Amino acid sequence: MAAAGIRTARAAVFTALCVTLSAGAHVLLSGAPVPLTAFAAIAAGVFLLAFAFADRERGFAGIAALLIPLELAADTVFTTGQHACYGQAGGPVTGPLRSVGVDLLCGGGGVGTPLARMAAQGGGAGPVPLGADPAVPWLLLAAHLGVGLLAAVWLRRGEAAVARLLRAAAATAFRPLRIAFAVCRTAAPAGPVRAPRFRPVRTERSLPLLTHSVHRRGPPSWAASAA
Repeated sequence: MAAAGIRTARAAVFTALCVTLSAGAHVLLSGAPVPLTAFAAIAAGVFLLAFAFADRERGFAGIAALLIPLELAADTVFTTGQHACYGQAGGPVTGPLRSVGVDLLCGGGGVGTPLARMAAQGGGAGPVPLGADPAVPWLLLAAHLGVGLLAAVWLRRGEAAVARLLRAAAATAFRPLRIAFAVCRTAAPAGPVRAPRFRPVRTERSLPLLTHSVHRRGPPSWAASAA
């Protein structure tokens, strides 16, 4: 999982899902496209963070803890970019702001223009009136959290599938090597076989048989001296 190619692919999928969800929801709710510069900056920042945290397989908690804050941060940056480029009422910003780099920020067009037109045709043109109802910001936050959790579940299932695929590929790739190693080890000449050493068994020594002894018994010594 920590290989450069796999790590880059996982970070790219995470970035695409996070930025697309945030930008798409923001365009639908605001009815205005997201500035291309802000979109590119958020995509680059999310990719770098995802690549830094993709050194190993991540669980659901780790993915959600990174995805949801990044999604909220991207939403904030998109809102700031829309206000700077299109104004609070949806019109272009004019005046002294053009002299501090707004042209650079708003250059290159916007991302999600067809989606913004679709939202405008459906009656969702212009920014969401957050001040109309105090519950609107909390509803938007709950929507972001719900979408982020669902995306984290999907990413976690993808992480597990990639990990299983890599383990299966590694086992399949190294199986011929293991078989060849086992065959070479079996065919290798065996070393000299040592004969088993037998230790002599100690037995109890038997007493010698008195077969050649001579039995000579004479009279007592006092009878011989008396005679």
